[in-house]
Formats: sequence, C-alpha cells, structure tokens
Amino acid sequence: MLIAERQTRLRDTLARRGLCDLDTLSVELQVSSSTIRRDIAQMEREGLVRSTRGGVIWVGDRASAGSRTYAFDQRMNHQSDAKRAIARSARDLVLPGQTILLDGGTTTFHLAQELFGQSLQIVTNSLPIAGLFANDDNIELIMVGGLAYPRYGVVLGSIAETALATINTKTLFLSVAGIHDGLLYNQNLLLVQAERRMMECAQQVVLLADSSKFGQQALACLGALHEVDIVVADAALPPEQQAAVLAAGCKLILA
Repeated sequence: MLIAERQTRLRDTLARRGLCDLDTLSVELQVSSSTIRRDIAQMEREGLVRSTRGGVIWVGDRASAGSRTYAFDQRMNHQSDAKRAIARSARDLVLPGQTILLDGGTTTFHLAQELFGQSLQIVTNSLPIAGLFANDDNIELIMVGGLAYPRYGVVLGSIAETALATINTKTLFLSVAGIHDGLLYNQNLLLVQAERRMMECAQQVVLLADSSKFGQQALACLGALHEVDIVVADAALPPEQQAAVLAAGCKLILA
C-alpha cells in the first residue's frame, strides 16, 4: 500500500469512528505498530488527532469523512478548549469499576474520550458516545433504547424514559443548554423528560457546563440548580456565577 493511500485510509477510519486503539489500526491497515505510531504522530502535529492511553482520538473535522453536519457536530467546536478542560477535571470523579450515566452532549462526549481504556460500566442515550466505545473491550456499554434524534445525537421518547426508570447508577454526568437564576434549561422538551429520569436514577449528579452556559435560558426548564451535587465549569466562570453555584449548595470545581 502506498504511503498516501495508507494515511488516507487511516484518517477516514478515525474520522468515521472517533476513537480506536493502535493494535486494531495496525491489523486493519496491515502495517506495523511503529508505522501507525509515526502516522499518528504526524496527524497529531496537524491537529487532527489526540493520543490517549493505547489509542487515538479524532479531533479534526468529521465532515471530511462524508458525514452529515448536525447540531451536535456544530457545537463540538464551540468552547472546545474549556470543554476539554472540564472533561479532564471530571475524569477524576470516576473510579475504575463504577457504573456511570453519561447524558448526551458535547462536553459529556469529551469526558467519554477521557475515559477510554478504563474498566467501567457506562449507560448512555448518546449515539456518538455509544459509537466511541463500540470497540472498547474495557467498557460494558448499556445503550438506552428509544427514538433516535440524530440532530442532537441522542435517543429519546417513552421507550428511553421507561428504560432509564429501571436503572441505578453511581454518578450522572449531565449537560445543559443554560443555567439562569438557579434553574437549568435545555433546548427540547423530550431532552428534559429523559434527563429528569436520569437525575432520579443517579446517586450523584455532576453538571458539566462551560462558562458560556451561565446566564442563559432555553426552551424547557429541567429543574433547579440545587438538585445538582457537583458543578464542573471552566476557570472563566465569573465570580458572581461562582457564588450562585455555591449558594445553591453545590460543590464547585473549576477546570
């Protein structure tokens, strides 16, 4: 295989899957691990991928792999540095062997990338997160069924809500569209209904929210900020918003 052909296949594979381990890439492309590592190093210098323990994560433009651009994909580049910092901080709240629930959203997707390679049981209604762990033998993945909403990258509706009502998890990592005057908001009524079920089945609720979400409202009210145990935000969060989080009784972690 020509070098250019191999590198094109590698880029297309990673852009399509989002994440993969090096051994799998080596077998599929029929080249040595050292060759794959050199190609990955070059792609990392180009800003297309990020190396992780035993694997690699695609961070470039998914549209280059021929996928349709949805609202989820468009949001991936918004506040991306803050979201990655939040994800790294939230990773420390997860212990090996735990059962956790990951809400759909771009910040929770960044957290999922940080968890690659850990031994966990993960429950999610997120289509991108489910795809991320499809080939990860360390993860026991439980995908909530229901009606797929590709625009938001999630599964919603009565089937999803019924499934969530039967689940118990240690920690829910939650994503929202806005936090305003002590209330949480999201863009869609069905999203909010599913997230209410998630909050009810988790022992601990962790809200992942970059500073741009604070002071914002959206279509549907999810609930009160005081129902959240921990808020993980970026360091750009204004002091008055920090005070509001603490006043609601939440623990605040600034990434």
